[in-house]
Order: sequence, then C-alpha cells, then structure tokens
Amino acid sequence: MQQLSVVILAAGKGKRMVSDLPKVLHQVGGKPLLAHVLATASRLDAAARVVVYGHGGETVKKALANEPGVLWVEQAQQLGTGHAVAQALPAIDSSSVVLVLYGDVPMIQAETLQPLVADARQGRLALLTVELGDPSGYGRIVRDERGRVLRIVEHKEATPSERKLREINTGILAVSADKLSAWVAELDNDNSQGEYYLTDIIALAVRDGVAVEAFTVAEPAEVEGVNDRQQLAELERFYQNKQAEMLLANGATLLDPARVDVRGTVTTGKDVIIDINVVFEGAVKLGDRVRIGPFCVVRDAIIGDDVEILSHCWIDSAEVGAGAHIGPFARLRPETRLAAGVHIGNFVETKKAEIGLGSKVNHLTYIGDAEIGASVNVGAGTITCNYDGANKHKTVIEDNAFIGSNSSLVAPVRIGKNATVGAGSSVSGEVAEGVLALTRAPRKDVTDWERPVKNKS
Repeated sequence: MQQLSVVILAAGKGKRMVSDLPKVLHQVGGKPLLAHVLATASRLDAAARVVVYGHGGETVKKALANEPGVLWVEQAQQLGTGHAVAQALPAIDSSSVVLVLYGDVPMIQAETLQPLVADARQGRLALLTVELGDPSGYGRIVRDERGRVLRIVEHKEATPSERKLREINTGILAVSADKLSAWVAELDNDNSQGEYYLTDIIALAVRDGVAVEAFTVAEPAEVEGVNDRQQLAELERFYQNKQAEMLLANGATLLDPARVDVRGTVTTGKDVIIDINVVFEGAVKLGDRVRIGPFCVVRDAIIGDDVEILSHCWIDSAEVGAGAHIGPFARLRPETRLAAGVHIGNFVETKKAEIGLGSKVNHLTYIGDAEIGASVNVGAGTITCNYDGANKHKTVIEDNAFIGSNSSLVAPVRIGKNATVGAGSSVSGEVAEGVLALTRAPRKDVTDWERPVKNKS
C-alpha cells in the first residue's frame, strides 16, 4: 500500500485577523489552528507531514516545536496554492499518495478524509466538496451532463451561470505524488489574481483521462476556514458544542451545554454534574459523582470520586482525593495533593502541598511547600512562610495538630503530632508532640488613653 504524505498549506498572512500573530496560530479549543490539522494528519498515519509556511514562519515553527516529525518548507513568495504545493513536492516520496490540507481549516476529521486517501490509492484524483446555500466567493465544481467532474472555476473567473452552482471546492484533495508533480509543473498564472491555482489540476486530470471522484462532506463546519475573528468565534462554538455532546454522551450532566468550555481532554466517571461557565484545560480526569459549581477552571487535574468543587475555584495541576470538598473561591496550584475527605475552604491557596486524610484548611489561608498529616485543622488567616527571599523551605504538620487562626509558620518548621499552635502565633523551629506553642506578646491595657477626635476648625 502506498504511503501517505500530507501537505498542509499554512503560508497565508491573514490580514483580516488584524493581528501580529500568524493566522494559523490563533486558537480553537485552546490549541492553534495548525495543531488541529497536524493532529488529524497523525490520525491518518501519515508517513510525512509537510507544512508550507510563509508569513511569521519562524514564530509558527517555534510555537509547534514539540510536534514530532514535521517537515517545514518555506514559501517565500505567496503566488497561490499551486505554487505552495510545488514548494513541498521535493520533500515528498514520489511513490506516495499526497493529501493536501490547509492550516486554517482546523475542524476537518480523519474519518472524512480516509475515503479520499483510499480513492487516490486506486489511481484516481479525489477531492472534497461541500454544498452551500450561499457559495459566493468560492470555486465552483463544474460537472458534465452525466455528473462527472470536469473542472473547478474560481468565483472571480466564473460565468453568471457557473456562479449559480452551489457545490464548491474545499481545496482538499488527494492524488498520487507523481501525477501531482506533473500537473503542478503545467500550471500557469494567466488569471485575474496572477496566481498558480492548485484547482486547475482538476481539468488536467480530466484531460489525461484520470478519474476525478468528488466526496461531499456532510458537516460544512469541517471545511470552514478562518479568515477573520468572526469565523474564528463561530468555529470555537462549533468545537465546544462537539465537546459538550461528547461529555453528555459519556454520562455527564451539563446544566447548560452552551456554557462549558473544553480546551484539552476531559474524561468523566458516572453521574458527574457540571454547572455553568466551567473551563477545562489540558488533561482532566473526573471520578464518579463529581460536582463542579459555576465559574471554575480545572486544568491538568485528577479529581476523585464524590468530590464537590464549589463556585469560583481554580485547580491547576493538582490531585484531589475522594470525598474532598473544595471552595468556594479556592485556588489549588501545581503539585497540590489532597487525600480523601480534605476540606479546602474559601480564599485558601495551596502550592506544592500534600494534605492528609480528613484535614481541614477552611478560610483565608496560604499553604505552600508543605506536608500536612491526617486530621489536622488549620485556622483562618494561617500562612506557611516558605520563602526567605532566596530559597523555598518546607513546613511539616503532623497528624492531629491544631493550628490556631492568624498563625505564621516560618519554614523550615515542624509541628509535631497532637501539637497546638495558639492563635496569633509566629512559629519557627520545631513544636514538640502534644505541646501548646504560644508566641503572643503580653497584653497591655492603657487606661488614660484618649481617642483622637476630628478637628472641627
């Protein structure tokens, strides 16, 4: 079976985006447009993925540097799609089948493209078309009286009768590399745009007796390109609707599917409930019966069974054990690890913290670079003073300790089992097991003090 080479045309500047960012780096679902297309090419088991870049090329290459096995080919002058493909052909095995995709058409699916690739392996030229109610601006598919594809005519070159055709060219096609090379070499720029149109190879294939097979895509959004911010926003909604459908199909309850955004991957257990305006980023795993309140962001996190996350929480690169209760207005920063039954309350921030079974940190508290045992209670206003201006230091609080409100634990510090730190204390060093540590200044009452009064003059 012939190998597949995918050529992705990504050289356009995107003037209508009104942006310094190359068009193909604008995002849908938290991922650059071009990254979506590269992912689709990978799902097709492409032996080669060749990206033809132009405007902002170095920025594009840097942004996608983690994509393995991509061949980058520069189109220094943008002289049309045929010219762009010509730049890629020297990097392609002449015995392969070539699939041409576009870096600003992010929603195309591998399942839609597989029949084109299979058809090209049978020696035909396969192209993808779509029918639109308003095809203005697009190249039309011209067929003969028997319905066979004859050619593609660009909108600007079309006659009035041709402009009435509703079937349009998506630009996506597959054909053998040797045929493609021969036809691209024949292209000329004798047209109103002065460009080399890849679409002109359709007429050349007909001339040479090569069968042209058109496949019509069922979902027009799959082949919609991004040329301006409006189109970008429309594709974002299409993408998010698809993500919501998958969550619903997997058994999650979305209180409003139109107000949940997925910018990565989410796997859910049974009977998960997700309120409005929740954003998922990166890789998120939700256990059974998880409940997430409104206005939360969950990024690269593992959430155990029966966890409740109240409104306005931010959870980033954290693990939350079964039955934990988070929020509202809590922030779990990277390397937070919560055991089962932990309570993290309002306006609590954790970072690089391990908190043991059933412990509670309920109010207005910062816990950073800390190891907290089981059944510990941390009072309101407590902070672990982990940074000395140069280095981070660790706080250890052992099982069943009680930390009074408004305490400062100056790391490195260890609080022993069953120890108590009195409210308002500033503790450094070690507090032994079972003792009460107090560092409050003695109270002083001034009896002859007079409160200042406002000068009325």
